[in-house]
Amino acid sequence: MEEVIHARGHENVTAEHASTFEVTTDDYLTPAGDCILAIEADRAPADFDPDFVAACRDADATITVTLEADGHTESVTGRGDPDLEFTNERSAVGRTSDYVDDRTIVNSAEFAAEGFDRDLVAALSDGAEATVTITVE
Repeated sequence: MEEVIHARGHENVTAEHASTFEVTTDDYLTPAGDCILAIEADRAPADFDPDFVAACRDADATITVTLEADGHTESVTGRGDPDLEFTNERSAVGRTSDYVDDRTIVNSAEFAAEGFDRDLVAALSDGAEATVTITVE
C-alpha cells in the first residue's frame, strides 16, 4: 500500500536536522525549519486511507519514504508503531527515534533530514517540485 504527497522545495531547505525529517502543507519555511524537506504538500497524515494507517500501526510493518525531485531520489526506511495516529492536518514527520505524536508517519528511520542526498537537498532548496511516496509492507 502507498500514499503519495506532492509538494515543493523552498530556498530555506537545509535538511540539517539529526533526528527528524518533515513535509508540511505550510506555504512558508523559516531558516529554523532545518528538518523540513518540502512545503505546500497537497496532503497530510489526516488524509491517508484508513487501511494504510492500519497497516502502519503494525509494529512489524516496514515503512519506506521515497522523496523525488528534479531527477534525484532518496529513500529512507523505518518501522510502524501501534501508537501512530495519522491525525495531523499539516505535517508528516519521520523520526529516527521511537517518539510518536499526531505528525509521526514512521519511527526508527535509518536517517533523518541530514542524511538525505545533498544533490536532492540542493534541488529542493532551488524550489523543485517534489513527490513523496510512503509505502508500507
